[in-house]
Amino acid sequence: MEAHLSGLQVLQALRSLLHAQSQQLLGLHAAHTGIHQQRLRARRQLILQRLRRRRSPVVWSLPRSHHWWDSVVTEFTSAQFIQSFRVSRESFDYICRSVRPVLEKRNTNYRLCVPVRKRVAIALWKLATSSEYRSVSELFGVGISTVFNCVQDFCSAVIRVLLPVHVAFPGAGRLEEMENLFESRWKLPQCVGALDRIHVPIITPQENSMDYLNTDGWNSIVLQGAVDGRGLFWDVSVGCPGSVPDDGVLAQSDLWERLSDGELLSLSRRDICGREVGRYLIGDQGYRLRPWLLTPFTNSDDLTPERRRYNAGIRAATGVAEAAFRRLRGRWRCLLERNDSKLELTKRTAMTCCVLHNICEEHGDEFSQEEREEREEVQTPAQGSPEHGGAGGDEDGGADIRAALVDHINEQTE
Repeated sequence: MEAHLSGLQVLQALRSLLHAQSQQLLGLHAAHTGIHQQRLRARRQLILQRLRRRRSPVVWSLPRSHHWWDSVVTEFTSAQFIQSFRVSRESFDYICRSVRPVLEKRNTNYRLCVPVRKRVAIALWKLATSSEYRSVSELFGVGISTVFNCVQDFCSAVIRVLLPVHVAFPGAGRLEEMENLFESRWKLPQCVGALDRIHVPIITPQENSMDYLNTDGWNSIVLQGAVDGRGLFWDVSVGCPGSVPDDGVLAQSDLWERLSDGELLSLSRRDICGREVGRYLIGDQGYRLRPWLLTPFTNSDDLTPERRRYNAGIRAATGVAEAAFRRLRGRWRCLLERNDSKLELTKRTAMTCCVLHNICEEHGDEFSQEEREEREEVQTPAQGSPEHGGAGGDEDGGADIRAALVDHINEQTE
């Protein structure tokens, strides 16, 4: 009996010990779980604190109306489209295709980019109307900075992509075509171009401002261009300060670097009234007489009837350059009115307008009489120039070549 009781006592003792150990293990497990949960809560709070410190990106844009571009322009007739953007739809499509690789942008997570066609239209409208950036912004439903960027990017793209194609120094084949055209229309053999220039208004530059003050009393840069018999520019120089005389503008241009030695145009020579004459350009009395640049006689010269006929022939032919510049400024009003653009952008817009002029002329885009009359009312005054066309301005045989042309023109009129 005693042995039986001692066995029960042992079992009870073991049971008590096992219970105590299990309670101890449960306590350790609960403590470990509590510590783990505490660590998770601390880590979660730390993450939330860091997230609170980071400001969520806020995308805000002013609601704008796109109705004019999306709905009104699409219903334009061909005439309305040219009147608004100065180019035909065919020319517009060609320009968009050409500059797309340079102008195209990608959409972002925050906003959609402005399509290439709309960016080109914005730039063309700004160049054609010279409107304020704010008014262009409201019309197209974009920001003011977007308008500015569209104009800058478009001009850069045109100069990079289209300038080498449409305003390039002519090769041998084209020089011959240009020569034939001047001879057939104006009886001027060997002539391959007419030279002229205009003054583009600018705001007063911060540096060397007096250099840009022309003789008419306003700040400008000079845009000089050589055109063929169809009125297409084949050489353009822009940026010379407005105070520089016309012959000085020529001396600072790339055209001077190409032609001043007379070798390039002398590669094709022709006997005219007993004298060997190479190819040449023609200009007005603002330029000095040279073997490759023929000018009219001045009023101080002895203007015989023969010389008067020569002057009339030269002035009729140089009219093609004057007409080209009239059409250029008739289409692109930015060349007529001073705007707030910096000097470098003004230079690029002027160069871009010359490229666009050639594209319009090559594609046969209409230039309306109403548009011409409207633009002529706001033409900038012509820059006065000293006369260099007389005998005193002769350099290296220019007078002899001009004398040959005098004889030739008078023979043609007899």
